[in-house]
Amino acid sequence: MLWREIKFLVAKEIRLELKQKYVINGILLYLVSTIYVTYLAFENTITGETWNSLFWIILLFVAVNGISKSFVQESPARHLYYYTIVSPQAVVLSKILYNLLLMAILSVLSFGFFLLLMGNQVVNIPLFLLTLVFGSLGLSSVLTMVAAIASRASHNFSLMAILSFPIILPLLAVLMKVSHTAISSLDWSGLSSLLVILLTINVVVVALAYLLFPYLWKD
Repeated sequence: MLWREIKFLVAKEIRLELKQKYVINGILLYLVSTIYVTYLAFENTITGETWNSLFWIILLFVAVNGISKSFVQESPARHLYYYTIVSPQAVVLSKILYNLLLMAILSVLSFGFFLLLMGNQVVNIPLFLLTLVFGSLGLSSVLTMVAAIASRASHNFSLMAILSFPIILPLLAVLMKVSHTAISSLDWSGLSSLLVILLTINVVVVALAYLLFPYLWKD
């Protein structure tokens, strides 16, 4: 039952996004223009560490721009309608899954544009792609939950920034450490603890969203 509701809501999110193409087009334009400006600023002078830092900074702000609208594009009347037909757990999990899909696409596109414009600094591409998966899940789950809280505070997105960055910064620090290893070495040894930390953060955030969102939903 829960999985059926989640599939229905994810399909609804995709249809809604396809109807409002200007939203995703705006995110893509922001992504491409930011990477291009970065390319103009660091042409032929970028190092591996700088490449890694710029990649995650740009991806972070793209994630904030893309996920902040999760609960804004739906009216209070539609929220009330969802309240009567689906469970709050299905709502929050569907939002996380949809935003995970969106972040995965944006992450791959960011990586592709970085390779095209900034050159390939990554030695261990499988490890870097795995880091993108963990990063996409972490950013989507954290920002989805914070967007839900901000939507209950009259869509105060300064509140979203205040609440999300203390949670995202530890996640971002671990992601940058793992991706730095992917840039500098083919060796996977010593990464098990960092990957476990990433997995734990993602599982904890999703579990908290699952447990706490129903109380927020009833407000």
